[in-house]
Amino acid sequence: MRTRDTNKQDLVKKMAIETIVKYGLEGFTIAKLARACNISVGTPYVYYQDKDDLIIQIVLEEGAKMEAAMNKNFDPDSSLEDGLRVQWKNRVDYMIENPLTGRFFDQISSSTYHEQLLEKFHGNSEWLNEFRENIERFITNAVDRNELDPMPFEVYWTIAFAPLNALVRFHLQGRSITGKSFQMSDDVLWETFDRVLMALKK
Repeated sequence: MRTRDTNKQDLVKKMAIETIVKYGLEGFTIAKLARACNISVGTPYVYYQDKDDLIIQIVLEEGAKMEAAMNKNFDPDSSLEDGLRVQWKNRVDYMIENPLTGRFFDQISSSTYHEQLLEKFHGNSEWLNEFRENIERFITNAVDRNELDPMPFEVYWTIAFAPLNALVRFHLQGRSITGKSFQMSDDVLWETFDRVLMALKK
């Protein structure tokens, strides 16, 4: 029986993300992964049952890392402005520091794996449970304090974070939707935040 090597397993996970981003889920194979890692085709099977197990385990682990980053210094009992500002800072820091992870999750969200993960997210699983509870409590508190009108969660989420996601995407691409060169500054980031806050506040 082959022994597990945590460094090699970390390499497999890292290169799996890079390979999926490069080729897409449809073009991702264990053979391509093995070549990218410069290991034998059998090595990933030391750590994972098959390709699906590998992908699901990476999503769960990377999701947990993202959850920890999103919850950093976030108090769900804080005001709408203070709490949302912390969430923006956490998100922009995480997305810029982990650009491939974001693109990896984009692949997952448009795949058949997405349904499996939604079941975990909305079921009895503890996966992302703290994140989910914090957000729900934060929104409820903002409504109770009359800072925020009641609205569907999807409406809140779109207004609160779609502008930030667009800014980060432009920043990582190095250009805006017009094709002009773009690097996000603090001034641009927080001007956008102020406008989002105005749109949300009651």
